[in-house]
Amino acid sequence: MLVSMPPSRLGRSAVAGFALLMAVCGAPIPPAFAADAAKGEIIAKRWCATCHVTAPDQTTSNTEAPSFASIAARTTSPNSLKAFLADPHPRMPNMSLTTDEIADIVAYLMSQRQP
Repeated sequence: MLVSMPPSRLGRSAVAGFALLMAVCGAPIPPAFAADAAKGEIIAKRWCATCHVTAPDQTTSNTEAPSFASIAARTTSPNSLKAFLADPHPRMPNMSLTTDEIADIVAYLMSQRQP
């Protein structure tokens, strides 16, 4: 017997089920589920570059906010950045980012870490 679900819920359930199956089988999760630093760069340049220096080719910002490189250098856990962006500091605007957008920004921000 098939269960009837709205298409959007069915899609999310299928994706979640696939990810769970891949994890249980020990197979790597496909890149579609991974954070995308390139997308994070686009979001950062749109939302963050006014206050933060977000890229090596950006020389100034409008505030004294730390650069992405300095944030990456002192960050010990990408998860702490994700939590921070989900509930930003009062001086930061409420950007209402999705969890995927937050993951993408954090991936891009961490790519700024110097070796």
